[in-house]
Amino acid sequence: MNVRVKETAEETRERIARTAEQLFRRMGFAKTAVADIAAELGMSAANVYRFFPSKTAIVATICTRCLLESEAEIAAVVGGPGSPQQRIIDAYLAILRYHKENFLEERRLHDMVLVAMENNWDAIEAHKARIAGMVAAVLAEGIASGVFVPHDPRKVSVMLMHATVRYCHPVLVAQNIDEDLATNLRETLVFLLRSIEVERSPLP
Repeated sequence: MNVRVKETAEETRERIARTAEQLFRRMGFAKTAVADIAAELGMSAANVYRFFPSKTAIVATICTRCLLESEAEIAAVVGGPGSPQQRIIDAYLAILRYHKENFLEERRLHDMVLVAMENNWDAIEAHKARIAGMVAAVLAEGIASGVFVPHDPRKVSVMLMHATVRYCHPVLVAQNIDEDLATNLRETLVFLLRSIEVERSPLP
């Protein structure tokens, strides 16, 4: 006899959020109502509201999961093999790729991205700070190994983030989605990193 394991409240919340994201991709954020999400799940709208007070609250959960997924990809890159320069470049390319693959190639998600940014600004700022910390650690490693001249890694990491915002901000990426953003980003970072290299290296 099969015994059905009862979902925890957190598992139900995650199932609702993932189903909502699928509908946002299929129908668009604006056209998807909580009733649509409930129907897709085979539950009542009232039951969805037990776990989320609004559609915006569902987006907050989706936003948090996406930020953590993106950070995991970046952490894998900065902790992997390669020169400090290449790992920093690859980390930023991972950010760009994540935005394009998960949101920007599906225009129906654009409104959801805007809502997520407007209502989860503190979480996004914390996410940016953690990325800056990862890049700063690679910069510090580069100083210790003689690849980079001495500098303040945290300060330079923030400078790199500001200089590449066009390639990391989902709205700005969406506005320029038809450009070769990956090549432009790589060339920008090569140029910037050369300013702190002990010896100039060939273009990656």
